[in-house]
Amino acid sequence: MIDAQRLESITAEAGRIAHALWPGAGHDLDSWEKEPGAPVCEADIAVDTFLKRELGQLLPSAGWLSEETGDDHARLDRSLIWLVDPIDGTRDFIRGRTGWAVSVALVSAGRPLLGILSAPARDETWMAVAGKGAWRNGEPLRASTRKQLAGARVPTDSLPRIDRDLTMVDKPNSIALRIAMVGADEADLVATLRWGFEWDVGAATLIAREAGAAVSDAFGHTLDFNKRDPRAFGVVACAPAIHTAAIERLAGRAAKIGGDRDL
Repeated sequence: MIDAQRLESITAEAGRIAHALWPGAGHDLDSWEKEPGAPVCEADIAVDTFLKRELGQLLPSAGWLSEETGDDHARLDRSLIWLVDPIDGTRDFIRGRTGWAVSVALVSAGRPLLGILSAPARDETWMAVAGKGAWRNGEPLRASTRKQLAGARVPTDSLPRIDRDLTMVDKPNSIALRIAMVGADEADLVATLRWGFEWDVGAATLIAREAGAAVSDAFGHTLDFNKRDPRAFGVVACAPAIHTAAIERLAGRAAKIGGDRDL
């Protein structure tokens, strides 16, 4: 089995590399757009390069899937893969805000085994091990146990009229951190209606699930990882008792496959 302490140490160092380049720490950052609306910065590349080297040495047999590396479909033949988002929440990172994290997951047979989020600007390290629980800064996490959808806490900047029975709470740009908030009982529901990538949510969904949250795609289906097309339509992470109600509320919007909105 992989050395979880070594993995945590590598991810923490990746977080330090990112933090040293973060404008919030005074760095004059170089950033650009990979394509319209898709920002990237020098920290993304530096962290990706570091993690690819270190994680490759830690587990040479594992494949690799990262936001900042060209996809090699040879990963599909591997029983294990590293799933990495070097900077999840790049917009907050570039703006000097704290809502970003380095996300690392180890996936086996389509399911995350280990997940770590390093969020040094928030002094947070999140970790989960499949079947063994989830922690933030070493403290066990217990997910939201809310029973009613109405009034549920949702990290968002705004709510459409149909969802104004929900309660807005602070929203980090990182989807991984928003999902982790459900695991920490700081939010009751996170739901997206857009095509997203495995690396955005691999570590965070394991953290939420191991803390006791319900996790699925926008249709209520199980999330699979290390697919040929590494996308899924939407993600829902919430208190278990409101999952059915959340999926039912989203059903019409999800069926149109045109959602570009976060709840």
